Amino acid sequence: MSSGTLLYDALGPRAGRRVRWFGVVTGAVTLGVLFLVGEKLATEGQLSADKWGPLIDPANPRFSTLWSFLAGGMLNTLIVAVLAIVCAMAFGTAMALLRVTSQPWYRWFVVSVIELLRGIPVVLLIFFLARVLPEIGIEFSTLTFLVMGLALYNGVVIAEIIRGGLQALPRGQKEAAQSLGLSSWHTLRLVLLPQAFRMMLPALIGQLIVVVKETSLGFILSYEELLRRGQIAIQSLHNPLQMFFTIAVIYIVINLGLTLLTRRLERGARKKAPGTPADDKTPAAPLPSPAALPEVRV
Repeated sequence: MSSGTLLYDALGPRAGRRVRWFGVVTGAVTLGVLFLVGEKLATEGQLSADKWGPLIDPANPRFSTLWSFLAGGMLNTLIVAVLAIVCAMAFGTAMALLRVTSQPWYRWFVVSVIELLRGIPVVLLIFFLARVLPEIGIEFSTLTFLVMGLALYNGVVIAEIIRGGLQALPRGQKEAAQSLGLSSWHTLRLVLLPQAFRMMLPALIGQLIVVVKETSLGFILSYEELLRRGQIAIQSLHNPLQMFFTIAVIYIVINLGLTLLTRRLERGARKKAPGTPADDKTPAAPLPSPAALPEVRV
């Protein structure tokens, strides 16, 4: 095994040539497919300035109006995402704590609620809240119903993530805290839960990215988030392909930003974690000379 690899040996000359040829062929096939798709779109008139102008040409008379309209949709999307993320984190943390601290006589109820909400599709959950609750006299705004559906569904997923993080901690952490006289609640709040959050941070941020994407389900309630406003704009611009492509790029940019934030938070949490090795630039303490060591008599 070579010094630069951990799980496999370095490729030999034949294998290296095979991998390079495979990369060349794959790239050529990809370029060919893109060329055929572009040619087909050009033939169908999908690359014309009339369809792309309102989206990418500032000189187009509809450009500023369209992007002001879409900016309002992006703001509504971010409002729903922030509210749903906060509520899902609070609800998920509470459910995780209830599950790990519940007594046997009511644990079945907590587990049943978590499994029920996990098993219901999020679209059906949002539709149920918005259509059934008003029938029994519970009235909320469309924004509230959308946030409730996203928070309940993603909250139970976050609860399972946090529970997994708590169970993955070494048993000695709990025993050491209890040996210091901490109660079960203080042990969970001060010792176990912060470590579980730090350990499961990538999974938690990944679930929050899912929440941002699921805000697009607001169209079933006619809530004017980004996707819904894009659909409204299509009715006058008649460019569904171009509009949906632009909206997809916006979602990719938002989620890419969250991914970069995840990596930065993960690096920061790793540096703050107890037992983290010191920075390589920090000079090591000099070892004592043999003359300074105490004499040991046998």
